Amino acid sequence: MIDPKIRDRFPMLTSNQMMQGHPLIYLDNASTTFKPDCVIEAENFYNSLQTSNSHRGDYDLSYLVDQHVAESRALVASFINADTREVIFTSGATAALNTVAFGYGLSTLKPGDEILLTLAEHASNLLPWFKVAKMTGAVIRYIPLTKEGRVTVEAAKQAIGPKTKIVSIAQVTNVLGYEAPVKEIAALVHAQGGVICVDGAQSVPHIKVDVKDLDCDFLAFSGHKLCAPTGTGILYGKYHILEKMEPFALGGGMNVKFYPSGEMELLPPPTRFEAGTINVGGIYGLAKAIEFIQGVGMDNIAEHDRMLKARAVEGLKNCDKITMYNATSEAGIVDFNVNGVFAQDAGTWLNSKGIACRSGSHCAKILHEHIHTIATVRASFYFYNTVEEIDTFVDTLVKGGDFLDAYF
Repeated sequence: MIDPKIRDRFPMLTSNQMMQGHPLIYLDNASTTFKPDCVIEAENFYNSLQTSNSHRGDYDLSYLVDQHVAESRALVASFINADTREVIFTSGATAALNTVAFGYGLSTLKPGDEILLTLAEHASNLLPWFKVAKMTGAVIRYIPLTKEGRVTVEAAKQAIGPKTKIVSIAQVTNVLGYEAPVKEIAALVHAQGGVICVDGAQSVPHIKVDVKDLDCDFLAFSGHKLCAPTGTGILYGKYHILEKMEPFALGGGMNVKFYPSGEMELLPPPTRFEAGTINVGGIYGLAKAIEFIQGVGMDNIAEHDRMLKARAVEGLKNCDKITMYNATSEAGIVDFNVNGVFAQDAGTWLNSKGIACRSGSHCAKILHEHIHTIATVRASFYFYNTVEEIDTFVDTLVKGGDFLDAYF
């Protein structure tokens, strides 16, 4: 159970914000999440009282920052059941996935090698691989989706073969919200000598993720989708793979020495992948966010998501003006259209009632080939959303009048 008082910890929820004359109902959590007071305070603490660079100074302030970053890394490692040497701080899931594509894929793929993706992937898990495939001569292929949009073990088994070198998939997709059988797919990939990269942007904030249990080779996720500051993220990689990887970005702090000849000696992971100044204040906030959601309880969060999703689906399933695309998916995401109304127009109309949803392609611009529509409205929930908010959302759609009649 989620304590209703949890909402009191979020300034965005206690400030009584109004939108178009209505109390704000925020249902765009798959895009980004609100920040609790402890996260804001942690980032402010760094900026106000501990500002210093990490790995740059032989003085007390810098030492304190180094200690805090090390403790934060250890906290992240414990959160996903990894070794601290396997946790790399990034600016988000996009940077983490690019690091895998260009740091691992670019140096290992050969002409004819296969990269397996799905049509449901976010642009951050497609475009880097498209580029790497062009640069290496590797071939992009797709694991087929079921009619409803799910990845199955059977489909993966048919798609994975001796030429499969990399499989990169979302554990939970950002539009339809289906959970992939990552553990089983990882076993199939490894049996063929390949590696699996998991986009955890939509899974890590909502369900328990154990990288050892999944046996994934890489995991990427963003901080801002789990109540942490923007500009924070994590790349997990198995250490024996990271040791052999080239860094995606080069600069200060990630090398031992470099020479006029152009040769360089790199520091070991994870430091070799953290060139330049890391987002120290953001990392302070990220650590607090992880502590906060662990305090809420990952099982509680997952259960609350499922309950809100089920309530929304139940309320909308018999409404003949609504088409839902993912009623059976696991995640707290309802993807839909108002029949005969373009998604952005429906989103604008919901905004006029104080309800913030996302409309468009949701950075999954080839998924339309599967669901046969170029844009949808997405309502996505988190643990601070309430049953009353979902009921208002459903009631607004079911009883809605002219969806093109939105006044500003």
